[in-house]
Amino acid sequence: QVQLVESGGGLVQAGGSLRLSCAASGRTFSRYNMGWFRQAPGKEREFVAAISWRGSRTDYADSVKGRFTASRDNAKNTVYLQMNSLKPADTAVYYCAAGPDAYYSGSYSLENAYGYWGQGTQVTVSS
Repeated sequence: QVQLVESGGGLVQAGGSLRLSCAASGRTFSRYNMGWFRQAPGKEREFVAAISWRGSRTDYADSVKGRFTASRDNAKNTVYLQMNSLKPADTAVYYCAAGPDAYYSGSYSLENAYGYWGQGTQVTVSS
């Protein structure tokens, strides 16, 4: 069982930065692939970024490539999403997710690669 708690969301002006954190409970965090998803009002939840359990692989949605960076500190059971050059279109509730390698079917962008989800943190980018 893994419990995930996101933090770091807030209100920021366009062009600004935020760093989201996702703290995980559980002894096996270091063996979980971690993903970030977001859901804007009236839209489906979408993939944002992911990092493999070793931290050796990352994947990003085209819309955030070059602006967002996923990282993890397995010693602290925490995964991060550094978000730079934020745009109003980035406004959404951001969720972190954890999934064992057994769920991985070739793409970190699929929701079924993850078995545990956080409650989300709101990010609002003003123009």
